[in-house]
Parts: sequence; C-alpha cells; structure tokens
Amino acid sequence: MTILMMVLWVGLAVASADYQRWAARQDVVAHEEPDYHFIAEIHARIAPLAAERPGVVTPFIAGRTVQKRPVWAFRISDPMRPVEHKMLVFAGIHALEWVGVESAFRFLEDAILHPPPGVELIVIPVLNVDRRLEVEADLLRGERVYRRSNVNGVDLNRDFGVNRDSDAIWQHIIPDRYSRSDAPLSQPESQLIDRLADQERFDTAVSLHCWGGFIYYPWSGRFDRPPDYREFVELGRVMQQAQDGWAYRVQQLSHWGFFFRALGSEIDHLYGRYGTRAFLIEMSRSGMHPLKPDTWKDPFRFYNPTDPEQHAQMGFQALRALAWHHAG
Repeated sequence: MTILMMVLWVGLAVASADYQRWAARQDVVAHEEPDYHFIAEIHARIAPLAAERPGVVTPFIAGRTVQKRPVWAFRISDPMRPVEHKMLVFAGIHALEWVGVESAFRFLEDAILHPPPGVELIVIPVLNVDRRLEVEADLLRGERVYRRSNVNGVDLNRDFGVNRDSDAIWQHIIPDRYSRSDAPLSQPESQLIDRLADQERFDTAVSLHCWGGFIYYPWSGRFDRPPDYREFVELGRVMQQAQDGWAYRVQQLSHWGFFFRALGSEIDHLYGRYGTRAFLIEMSRSGMHPLKPDTWKDPFRFYNPTDPEQHAQMGFQALRALAWHHAG
C-alpha cells in the first residue's frame, strides 16, 4: 500500500467513525407525520448500513449550514469496479418539501446495498438542515408553519450563479416570478453544492423538490433550448419510463409557462458552469385534497401527501434508473 493510499484510507476511516458517533447522538422521537422520517430517523437507519459496508459507502461532511450544522453526504461505489461515471443526488433544498427527501433516503439505502457498478454516487439526503429542523420542531409543537428558505431568509433555489438575469418582458409585470438572491452563491448550503461540483465533475445530478410531477432540465432562467437538450430528453425519459403509474412529464423548466423563469437555479448552475446534466424533479402532485378544506390551509400538506409511499417510490425509481443507466 502506498503512503498516499494509507493516508486516504485513514482519512476515510476517521470520517466514518465521526459519522457513527454523530449519528448515535441524534434523538429519535415520535411525531405526527409517522409516514415521513425526521433527520434523526434517517441517520438511525443509514448508520448501521454504513458500518456494515465500509468499502461501499463513506459518509463525509460536504459542508456546514449557516448555523454550522454538518451537511452529511454519502459517497457510494462498488469497490470491485473502477469509477467511470459520477452522479450527484440532493434533496431538502426547501424546508417543507419532504417527499424528495424520502426518495433520496430510499435511493441511498438501496445504493448502499446494491451499488451500480462503475458509478460513484454522492447522495445528500437533506441540504437545508437548519430550516428542516425548524419544521420538525414545528410539527412536534403541533404547529404548521410555512418555511422555504434557509435561516438567512434566502431561497437556495435562487442562489446560484448562472442565468440570474432575464430579458423577458414579464419580469416587469410579475416581478415576484423573477426573484433571486442578492448575490450568487451567497449561502454556505449553495456553496457546498458548487464546491462538490467543481471537485467531482459529475456526469449527472438530480435535485429533488415538491410538487408538480415533472422531470425538469435546463434552462430554467432562459427560454431558449440548451445545446444538449436532446440528451436531456433522452436521460429524462430513462427516468420517466422507470416510473410506475402516472409517470412524471419531462420538460425544460423555463417552458413550464411562457411567463415563468427560475433565475439562479441549481440546475442551470451545474449545467452552465460544469457541464453536468442536471435535473430538478418535482415530486408528487401536492398533498392538498379538493374535498378536504383543511389540507388547503396546511403548509406542510401543500407539499406532502398524507401517504408518501407512491410518490417516494416514483422518485426512487427515477433515480435508480438513471444510476443504472450509467452502469450500462
């Protein structure tokens, strides 16, 4: 074993041990959304798998939040096969959007047990940790509060560096639809995604959101097609065709509506700056029910169905299909 390999091995072992100690300190509590997992519950399930399969999965801190909490990521690969493709998956960029987190969690568990050969995955189950924990605290108090941004009040979905401006006339008519953060990569959570993308040079990336039932690809901030739109459509259909039932529609994000632009989005940044084929999947079709008026007043239910099983599974099927597509 070379000195470099020994140093790398020791570093990975230390990171894994740190994760196990951190996970053991998290308190798992009962709550009023038992079909969803709190952050502590996710790690209570992942930690034993990580301990059992150290050659397959390596936990590491991808960065820290505004409040200095760790954002845990998991690097997964089949140690018997050289890495030929890299794929990033992250969820929980918006605090109230939990279905995407459930899909990322399900995908993470499956990938640890069945790593796609030749593909290295990095999975971040929850990016916006600070605000997600506030939502968990709300639920424990029996409160239903609308939370989207990080604790600095910045929408991380509008904090990236590509396509932050638009020449669409509609921005003067409906300016709220053309909002963005004050400066690109102003928040530690968006910075860590950029840093990972720069270091790893992912082939593909998927950001999981709620709601809508779409598999979106760039551009989100420009109406013209991206140079690689045919490849985006092909990869989108790989994910779509793996979904059971009412599969999500594959579409360019800025084409959702002729008046709509999402400026400074993560998928435009990952594609425009690093060439990563990046997708944004809008999980589920909302938790609101036309015959249940209370669901229209509940911010948590606005994004998250009472029973997330079908929707979490559809996201998982899309992610697994894309990963195994890379594996050939």
